[in-house]
Amino acid sequence: MDKITILWADDEIELLKPHLIFLQEKGYDVITATNGEDAIEKSKSKNIDIIFLDENMPGLSGLETLNRMKILHPEIPVVMITKSEEESIMEEAIGSKIADYLIKPVNPNQILLSLKKILDNKRLISEKTTTAYQQEFRSIGMTLSDKLNWKEWCDVYRKLVFWELELEKSADESMYEILTSQKNEANNLFTRYIENNYISWLKGNDEKISPLMSHQLIKKNVLPVIDQSQEPVFMILIDNLRYDQWKILQPVLSPYFRILEDDLYCSILPTATQYARNAIFAGLMPSEIESRFPKLWLNDEDEGGKNLHEAEFLADLLKRNRKEYKFSYTKVTNYNDGKKLVDDASNMMQNKLNVIVYNFVDMLSHARTEMEMIRELADDESAYRSLTLSWFEHSPLFEFIKKISESKVKVVITTDHGTIRVKEPVKLVGDRTVNTNLRYKQGRNMNYDKKQVFEIKNPADAMLPRQHLSQTFVFARKDDFFAYPNNYNHYVSYYRNTLQHGGVSMEEMLIPFALLTTR
Repeated sequence: MDKITILWADDEIELLKPHLIFLQEKGYDVITATNGEDAIEKSKSKNIDIIFLDENMPGLSGLETLNRMKILHPEIPVVMITKSEEESIMEEAIGSKIADYLIKPVNPNQILLSLKKILDNKRLISEKTTTAYQQEFRSIGMTLSDKLNWKEWCDVYRKLVFWELELEKSADESMYEILTSQKNEANNLFTRYIENNYISWLKGNDEKISPLMSHQLIKKNVLPVIDQSQEPVFMILIDNLRYDQWKILQPVLSPYFRILEDDLYCSILPTATQYARNAIFAGLMPSEIESRFPKLWLNDEDEGGKNLHEAEFLADLLKRNRKEYKFSYTKVTNYNDGKKLVDDASNMMQNKLNVIVYNFVDMLSHARTEMEMIRELADDESAYRSLTLSWFEHSPLFEFIKKISESKVKVVITTDHGTIRVKEPVKLVGDRTVNTNLRYKQGRNMNYDKKQVFEIKNPADAMLPRQHLSQTFVFARKDDFFAYPNNYNHYVSYYRNTLQHGGVSMEEMLIPFALLTTR
């Protein structure tokens, strides 16, 4: 590796010879300058990796030199060194995007620490992260060998997501591959856990070990917040928001909100919008919605929008629970809807509850399947998260959240289901009445390998609508997807590595619920 070249500008550079010798002995190449003009000229003719800049120099001051350096070499990190502890100087230097700020007298070890922090930061963090995950790998592996309950599964998933986000910053691709393998193993065990317990949860056999599920979310987690709050409550449901996506959005919100609760709840099956989101706002399972609202519920094969009556469902839920809240319901499906949401923010402050359903992330996941350009932009999980973050930071939703943060409010951020990147095809044969979703199928006379799916022969057991006596629901497990034998190779090639939902996986079912309050 080439030597690191340091440019050190100080009018008393002769007094710093011990520091210079120390750095040279450590393998650094040091170029010196005694004033700002000289430093600027030398930076033009040399390949400089980092600049140490004295704040108080005759002629061109350190801050003036800094501003000119940033124009010439915005990529070179600058460390400001000063005798002064004046806050104004410190603020101006920090505002000019310096890499570090040191107060004289400085010792050689301080300089060395600053260099390592700035130049070796990524490498050191990568090495530490790799070592830490190696230790955690064994711990997670031992945990997975136990018979886990719901809370323990949530803890495992949180850890896997944490390390996924940490390791993607690392240069060690091999460790990321090991994590991916461990995550696949966890998903395999998680699907068995769901198969063994899901029906039992719905029957209410043991509420102490049952997770909070879609149809219970508002009654158990949102209504108590409203009852205990003097301020308005905003429930923001971002369709198809995975837990890992929530974790990368969280730091963006931290300047505006404190997080009071950061939890996971369980999406019902199918983990598809028409089932999970209707269940949330109705406070009922799909078969119960169909029974209570026969004219409003639409099954898979029915024509028309499947989520057009959520406001009516919510009104009924509130009425059943004797809550006479003044509330609003807003669905955002495009940019103009988002801008109108921002404009309406002040009016919403008059309501006890404001529900906002934001559809962008779901549309992004579908677009990734259908559009080659989006597929290239979100080629892997890290890129998909990055695209989500970029959208959020420039979205009307973030503008709206910042606007309501100016008032005293509580905010619930949640979703209806997650999504998973599918990889392995599972053959299934069905007639024209079978739905098109790649992660779940329902209908009559379907042929499939029972060992490869989660099968529910009687929809009533899962509180799902039953249209035919012989109707069956089957769900894809872990990262599988259903493929028809006709034109099989083309079908598999097109849908492999796309983002899908509807089935059984940690990514689809373990989904975020967060409660925030303004700072």
